Amino acid sequence: MVYSDKDLKILIEQGKLGFEQELAPDQIGPAQLHPIHILEFKVFRIDKFSLLDTKKPIPAHFMDTIKLEKEEPFIVHPGSFIIASTAEYIKVSDDIVVTVEGKSSLARMGILVHTAGFVDPGFEGTITLEISNQSNVAVALYPGMYICQIAVSPLTSPAENPYSKRKKSLYMRQKGPTMTDTRNLFKNN
Repeated sequence: MVYSDKDLKILIEQGKLGFEQELAPDQIGPAQLHPIHILEFKVFRIDKFSLLDTKKPIPAHFMDTIKLEKEEPFIVHPGSFIIASTAEYIKVSDDIVVTVEGKSSLARMGILVHTAGFVDPGFEGTITLEISNQSNVAVALYPGMYICQIAVSPLTSPAENPYSKRKKSLYMRQKGPTMTDTRNLFKNN
């Protein structure tokens, strides 16, 4: 089950789904929210590195952070991959889950937006987005543009161990695009 616009407004009023800035009425769709704007980008330094080894920590200088002015384009070249961050800082209660999806208007240009499945119950922070250009032409993205949408679903009961209380919650209260922490990729670490 996915919450409708009416129920999304109630969740926000109740504080079960929170945003640092109030949403404009046009950001609430029939079954999704369109509050997700991109703020900044990170790109791999392929001029200096050629391998991501999942068994080793990723050096901080492996990626460059790029912040643009509102009307300044960020060009995503064919076959390239970047991570970006939402401008919105989101708080999710322990009894709902948020699913992040790309926008079809961008997907039709070849821009695919992904986040690791869904935003866990109890998460708080900005959302890191994985963005790739699957087309054969470059596409310009802009800070402040709507990059994706979110759907909100109830859990059958509140999570016993929400993201905010887990020991391995590596991205809690993150701000800005956050590179993966490889410690969570292997069971025995």
